[in-house]
Parts: sequence; C-alpha cells; structure tokens
Amino acid sequence: MMANFDVIVVGGGHAGVEAASAASRLGCRTLLITPDLERVGQMSCNPAIGGVAKGVVAREVDALGGVMGRATDASRIHFKMLNVSRGPAVWGPRAQCDRGLYTRAVRRILDEHQGLELLQGVVSGLLVQEGRVQGVTTRAGEVLGAGRVVVTAGTFLRGRIHRGSAEGIGAGREGEPASVELARALEELGLEVGRFKTGTPPRVDGRTVQYDRLERQDGDPEDYRFSAYVREELPPQRPCWITWTGSELKEVVQENLLRSAVYGGELAGKGPRYCPSIEDKIVRFPENPRHQVFLEPEGLHTHEIYLNGLSTSLPPEVQRTFIAGIPGLEQARVTRLGYAIEYDYFPPHQLRHTLEVRGIGGLYFAGQINGTTGYEEAAGQGIVAGFNAGLAAQGRGPFVLERDEAYLGVLVDDLVTKGVDEPYRLFTSRAEFRLLLRQDNAVERLGPMALDLGVLSESQSGELGAEMARRQAVREWLRKSRLAPDTVNPVLVELGSSPVSGPISARELVARPEVPVGALAGISPDAPDLTGDSAAAVAVHVRYGGYVERERARAAKLRKEARFKLGEELPYEAFLTLSWEARVKLDRIKPDHLAQASRIPGVSPADLQNLILEVRRWRGGGSQRKEAREKESSSSTLPVPRLP
Repeated sequence: MMANFDVIVVGGGHAGVEAASAASRLGCRTLLITPDLERVGQMSCNPAIGGVAKGVVAREVDALGGVMGRATDASRIHFKMLNVSRGPAVWGPRAQCDRGLYTRAVRRILDEHQGLELLQGVVSGLLVQEGRVQGVTTRAGEVLGAGRVVVTAGTFLRGRIHRGSAEGIGAGREGEPASVELARALEELGLEVGRFKTGTPPRVDGRTVQYDRLERQDGDPEDYRFSAYVREELPPQRPCWITWTGSELKEVVQENLLRSAVYGGELAGKGPRYCPSIEDKIVRFPENPRHQVFLEPEGLHTHEIYLNGLSTSLPPEVQRTFIAGIPGLEQARVTRLGYAIEYDYFPPHQLRHTLEVRGIGGLYFAGQINGTTGYEEAAGQGIVAGFNAGLAAQGRGPFVLERDEAYLGVLVDDLVTKGVDEPYRLFTSRAEFRLLLRQDNAVERLGPMALDLGVLSESQSGELGAEMARRQAVREWLRKSRLAPDTVNPVLVELGSSPVSGPISARELVARPEVPVGALAGISPDAPDLTGDSAAAVAVHVRYGGYVERERARAAKLRKEARFKLGEELPYEAFLTLSWEARVKLDRIKPDHLAQASRIPGVSPADLQNLILEVRRWRGGGSQRKEAREKESSSSTLPVPRLP
C-alpha cells in the first residue's frame, strides 16, 4: 500500500528543514526525505549564520517559528553585530557556529514536531498526472503519495565537484552522490534549466597555525540571541583570526591559473559574484596587493579551521603551496581541500510568489534549485514554500509577504519578478524599505502573522505576547513620562549631550542619537525595563520615526498599484502599444499585479501606462467575466505608475 502524506519535502538542507518544519507546524502530515539523516541541516560550506541582510532573514525565519534561530543560538561560538557604526537599518547579526552542534540542534528541534516523519532515501522521480503532483518515487523502489511536494535539492541536481582541470566527480557535496535521476525528471516536465557553480575553501589543523602572526578578533560580549521565543543555552565563545594573502600566493595562483577548473575550461556555470574564488580575486583585481583571509573555528571540540576567503578549484598540490605562502599558515597542515561544484538550477521566473511551479500544481521549489546562494536565503525560501504547500493542502489561502513586510518578501519577489543571471544573494541595497525591515523588529513584524497561521507552540505564543507587552510598556512610558532637569542633566552631561532647562519627555531624549535608551534605566521609579533588546528596538523606531513614516507612505503607494490585478491569461504579445521588450518579459514572468510589473527590468513607465489601457480594453471586450474583472481592476483611480 502506498504511504500518503499531505506534504513531502525532498532534501534535508536549510531549505528542506524549514519547509518540513513549516508544513508540519500547520498540522500537515509531512515527510522529509534526505540521503543522510546524520547530515540534516548540515553547514556544507562556512560554519556561520547571519551577516548584513542575511542576519535579518535568520531572525525573520525565527519570528515565523522556524528552526534556524534556535539552532544558531544552541551552537553559537562567536558572535558579531556587523555595521554598528552605521544606521540600524543595515545592522547585521552574525554567528560562527559549532558545525556539529548546529546539525544536532536541527535534528533535536525537528524531532519535537509531532506531524513530521523523517526518511533516509534518495528521490528519483515525481508522480505527475494531468499537470498535478501526486507523489514521489525513490531509488529503493518506494512510491510515496502526496498532493504537495517541495523540492530543495541544493547542489545535488547533477552536481559535479572539481579540483584542477581534470574531469569532475559526480557529487552533491563531498562524500555524497549527485541526484541525476531527479534532475532529469524535472527537466522532462518541460522546465527551463541552467547551470551555476559555487565553491568551498580548504580547512587546516588549527594546531599547526602560528597565531602570534595573526590578528585576533573576539566576539561581542552581549547576550545576543537569534531566537525570540526559546532561550537555548549558549556555548562559550571562541576567537576568530585575520591574515592576508600576499605576493607569494598571487604568483602561485597566476602560474597555475590554467590548472584551475574555472579557468581551465572544465566549468561553464556562472558563480557568485560576491563570493569569488581566490583565482577570481587575482584575475579580477590584479592591482590589489593582498586579500583578507578569516580563520574561523569549526567547533568547540575540533581543531579544524575554515579559511574564509580562499575558495578555490585548483589542484591539491597547488592549494597546499599557496596556503604555505600566507602569513601564519606557513606550517599549516591541510585537513580538507577546497573544491568547486557545478549543479543544475531552475530559473525562478517559472514560479509563483508562493514558490509553486507554474503549470505543475502542487510542486514547489526552494533553495539553491532557484538559483540562490547562502544558508539564510535557502531557509527563507524553505519556510515560504513549506507554509504554502501546507496551506494549499488544507484548502487555505496563500502566504505571500510583501516587500515592505520582510526581507523574505524582497527575496521571493526578486527571484520571481527579476529572475537570476548569477547565484542570488541578499543585500540591504535590494530592499527599498530597509528601515522598516530591521533585525530588531523582526518578531514584531512577523510574530503576529505566525500566530494567525497557528504555527507557534503554546510556549512560543506566550513569549510573543510577553515580548509585545514589553515593547508596548516602553512605548507608553516614553510617551507619557516627564523628567525633571535635575534628574536627567547629570546623565546628559555624562553622555556629552546638551542639558535641558525644563521638564522633558523621555521620548524626546531617546530621539537624540547620543542618548541610548538604556542610559535612562533607573532614572524614574515607574520606568519599565530599559536595558534589554525590547527597549532598544522601540528606541530605534522613535529615533528614526520620520524616515519610517516616509517609507510607510511609499509602501502604501505601492500597495495601491498592487490593487490593479493582472493575471496569467493576459495576451501580452497582442498588446502592441507596449515595447517589444516589455511584451516578452511580461509574457515570460506573468506578473500578478501592476506593482510587480513595475519591478520587471525593461518595463518602462510608458509601458506601464499603456498596460493599464490595454488590460482595460481587453477586459472590456464583451464577456461578462471580463466586465466583472474590469470593474474590480478599475475600482480605484491610479496615477501614472513610476518605477520604484
């Protein structure tokens, strides 16, 4: 008898973990299939979570009840808040993790989900009938039924590992075979497919590193946590180290460039521009005398060190030679060699905003299969796809985040609307509403949504309520309090801020950039706790209130444009008042509404104005259905749209 599930998730990486967790927390009977259950949630490349923009995504995933925040806290051995010298809209929490502790924490958290089953196996095909998914088949010959399937195969789809100019080895990552059958099955469904590449650097034995020649970098002492709901026990911190490449490494790489898989012609796929290999750095930036290398510990109970900044596809002997030319690594013993990996991806313009594949009902893609790079981007897509697969299985409406609601909304909209021509990575510059999308307000933005979806446990719901109450108490106190000069002036003088001559509200004081809200702790007997993250988040909102309101006004205008609905049935090729480029791209992407159409590269403001007229003319063509849609679409008077 065929086993039946509501949702099947293929792949146990960061996308698969979040997709399976999301669907099961909705109450769906969910199955996660992965080749090795010991590697669920494995950090295949660097042992770190977060960073600029990425750290916000990790917090957003946690705010929606996901796994990543808790697993990071449980394995965090080095923490840094990046960009603290700049505005809070670009602050980025980043944690080095114990690789082993992270994987074990992920498995422990998944085991808490009552409706989730795990299966070690390899999916070899999909069951599709009349344009809808019915389940999957495995290499072991099992047939598993489900009306919703989320594929999160990462680099396994026809993956090939390369070191040097010799022919690569078929693998999804070091030591695990590639998934060739599934890649073929997906391509046979008529989907467009492409090839990307990425890579990983060598690792060395930390006992053979000369640390006295390196720059030490300690973690921040604050008790910072990625998880807003669960307080995992934090491991002790370990330092990271910084060194630099020099002329010796440059000469070695230049002499052996054609022995690299990338420059020797073995690799054709495009790699991530913002995470280049050491070969790319030498070729693209020949004027740079040196390049930074971060030495990051792999864990508390191992001496292995990750060499961040030295990703390479050069042969083993060349890797060992150029490592020996780096200060502090002259005697370093290599424990793992770096490599490049090329793999299939499916251009994401083929997806809806739910991450469901257009034309194949019930099939969802998340992670590197969509042309992205990074753990956080994968996890973010996983939770969106998992929610939507689960909601669809329950007959409920979709879960779609807007660009002003979350970085997850920016991520998905960028993928679906703009597509990718290189591995996609999130940056704060991609978010036009980034002051609204800070790491400190992720739980306030998305926690209530998670509560409405019913995906938080009883304890998580209680902690969300307590957090919202803490923030509201701080807001009320800041608004109502009146502080006397003799009370606040000593504090202001100590902070180098101008003293006041009369009573002043705490809100006015916190609006001063040089006055942290924590400095007012204990200044008034009726003040709430002003020393924690809750008060700091409220203070940021107060300080940047004017800018925040302007961004909200811009977001409201965008939502007004979104009320003009488009749809997949529109004959864009027949809209001759649009430019040829606009017609081609609109027909390819099939945007849901005018706001999405305005973000498609190559669609001009003139095209958008003509599009409104063309759609109204087409919908007014005579049928009652078109007349009804015309009435719905023209319910509000729209200005001439502008590209955001």
